[in-house]
Amino acid sequence: MVNHQTIGNPATHLSPEDLAALRESLHEQRLFREEQLRQIAAPPRAEDLLRRRSAAQAEVHVKVAASARMVLADVEAALRRIAEGRYGTCHLCRRPVERDRLMIVPQARYCARCQQVREAGR
Repeated sequence: MVNHQTIGNPATHLSPEDLAALRESLHEQRLFREEQLRQIAAPPRAEDLLRRRSAAQAEVHVKVAASARMVLADVEAALRRIAEGRYGTCHLCRRPVERDRLMIVPQARYCARCQQVREAGR
């Protein structure tokens, strides 16, 4: 049985400094993804026009753009949760998301246990 940490436990408690660092990380991710999408959407260069894209290259291009949009949406949702004071709470079990998990994946919506359950159900 997995024992979830309590809010006051150092494993889940986010200090104001932690929250500021996470917010900054999310802002950096947002900028990166926005730039990535701008580059993907930019008109092709002359040299690219000379070389026709293969179907496989076009498919990869579409998938990279979709992935970037999805991550950008997750980052923006995490920033909204911070602004609303709901950041760091699992969307399924409503318990705190582990601090270490948020430091690695600041846009995480689920605690590690619920994330595993979601992935197992796919």
